[in-house]
Amino acid sequence: MELAVFLLRLLVGILAFPVYLLHFLGFWSNICKKLFPPSMVVFSAIYNHQTSSKKREHFTNLQKFAGPSGKLSLLELGCGTGANFKFYPPGCRVTCVDPNPNFEKFLIKSVAESRHLQFERFVVAPGEDMHQVADGSVDVVVTTTVLCSVKDQEQVIKEVRRVLRPGGAFCFWEHVIAKPSTWTYFWQQVFHPLWFLLFGGCNLTRESWKTIEQAGFSQLQLQHVQTSPILGLVRPHIIGYAVK
Repeated sequence: MELAVFLLRLLVGILAFPVYLLHFLGFWSNICKKLFPPSMVVFSAIYNHQTSSKKREHFTNLQKFAGPSGKLSLLELGCGTGANFKFYPPGCRVTCVDPNPNFEKFLIKSVAESRHLQFERFVVAPGEDMHQVADGSVDVVVTTTVLCSVKDQEQVIKEVRRVLRPGGAFCFWEHVIAKPSTWTYFWQQVFHPLWFLLFGGCNLTRESWKTIEQAGFSQLQLQHVQTSPILGLVRPHIIGYAVK
């Protein structure tokens, strides 16, 4: 299998030579940073259409983590275009964090369409360093398809735990590597290098559940699921809650 992966990677690399050349010359990062947000508007619409029932079910329990005031304080890390807003409980206070400032204009549009939420602020920062957010200041941290692209998963989870209040929850919805010996696993290996460049550092081959399991949360509910077949290489997911 390793030889087949190598040869197919080589073929994909030849076909995608312009992308690799731009990356080698140092131009691709800026191009991708600008093109990624508008492309995510389209992808998020397709993704939500394919997963809406599961997502709605997944986010139904968020309100139970609200603090003494009864009003849920939610931080979404890697908020992107705000595609998750429609799934959040009415009245919750939302802070958004994303390292790409080019998402802001798309996020503002989603805020305007989400009158059931109380939007607080957009913080431009990587998940590894959310120092603008105070310790123990939020009830829930949400990530959806974010841990695949961060540079340091362990540091991100440390930051998630820091900003959560005691009893607060980390709500995750992440695509992961498929089971070995499956065709999905095989094609993930083939397309990973190009995928990483095209989708802003997204990694097809991460075992993100291991990082969450080892993070020291007091409670953990985690399940492996398969999303819609149309999502192909990112069909294998983990979803769940981890309580501080």
